Amino acid sequence: MTPALAATGARTPGSGGLVGEPPPAARLSSAGAAFILLKSALGAGLLAFPWAFQRAGGLLPALLLELVSLVFLASGLLTLGYAAAVSGQTTYQGVVAALCGRAAGRLCEGCFTGNLLLIAAALLRVVGDQLEKLYGALLPGAPRPWYLDQRFSLGLVALLLLPLSAPRHIRGHTLSSLLGTLAACYLALLTVAQYYLGPPRALPQPRPPPSPGVSALAVFPTICFGFQCHEAAVSVYSSMRRRDLRHWALVSGLSLLACCLIYSLTGVFGFLTFGAEASADILLSYPASDPAVLAARVLFAASVVTVYPIVLFLGRSVLQDLWGRSRCRALADPLSTAGRVLLTALWVAVTLAAALLLPDLGDIIGVIGGLSAFFIFIFPGLCLICAVGHEPIGPGARRGLEAWGAVSVLAGAFIFGQSTAAAVLELV
Repeated sequence: MTPALAATGARTPGSGGLVGEPPPAARLSSAGAAFILLKSALGAGLLAFPWAFQRAGGLLPALLLELVSLVFLASGLLTLGYAAAVSGQTTYQGVVAALCGRAAGRLCEGCFTGNLLLIAAALLRVVGDQLEKLYGALLPGAPRPWYLDQRFSLGLVALLLLPLSAPRHIRGHTLSSLLGTLAACYLALLTVAQYYLGPPRALPQPRPPPSPGVSALAVFPTICFGFQCHEAAVSVYSSMRRRDLRHWALVSGLSLLACCLIYSLTGVFGFLTFGAEASADILLSYPASDPAVLAARVLFAASVVTVYPIVLFLGRSVLQDLWGRSRCRALADPLSTAGRVLLTALWVAVTLAAALLLPDLGDIIGVIGGLSAFFIFIFPGLCLICAVGHEPIGPGARRGLEAWGAVSVLAGAFIFGQSTAAAVLELV
């Protein structure tokens, strides 16, 4: 271990714990890792992809932007696996602190917690919106009883989330990730089937397309929000049975390709069906009383529910680190049942309150997409620049990797500034 890493309390590569500590259990299979990464990305952003396609100016610009984005997305995942191996840390914020210094680690903790809280609240808001539409379709025009009020319904969902969020290790979310992925696939299949088998629709005249630069800037936050599984990357990599970069590249690459296929099918056929009238929630564009749409609402709500425990697991890891530094060991120990239950209940309560106060989901996606630039571009780029300094590689390769890291940081900073400013202007 290099002196710089030793000074930050880093773990030795592959050890999974501080020097002298027993390594944590690492029994996550490759298939389990792929499904957890895939389900981390398949969240509320799936509903907004047809809307993003129409904002981008059509199919070709949107698909080209998606492919360009995948280069950075795949690079970020591979970099995080490499950084986790070099630093030996098992959390995203731990990797950043070990490689980039304590100040960067603190910044990462703040951004990480804020982003995950917004994502969790947005997920609950999506579930609430789907339940509202489901009730409206099943009871059209009828007075709504108190137990169908969104606040009561979301409260019941929050109670359901408490046991689902209880697993101590991320591998405990493998089965729910598989089931949630299958449920999300139904939405993609629905958009395809509705395009070919649904009633013919007269598309409105297309809106004048914006310039290519404006299109890219407008839609990029939605793509970042949709594909972001980078927050879970370090935890997933550290929990795998087989931890080497080639295998990690295969697992993360297959997850991204599967995610891209599901998002692209939904975006392409949703856009072809509704054109410029595609809603930010594509299910709102379909007839509310259609049985297939009702089933999609139920299954998509179930799919989103399976993402929430993964987000909570990652957020809880940051809170455990914070409490650990405050010497409250009972809350910091991830194996402590009392601490885990308390932090889980606190997270659910805060995000439930936020979900009931959130404005339009499309505006929130812009804010989350801006913050996600930190975890897809900025922090992976910084980690790459710092990590290559600890590895015995040639000067040419080192300069190339450092240059790519710098490009990633600059791109992320620009995307964060632009998308956050645009989202704030829309909110006000």
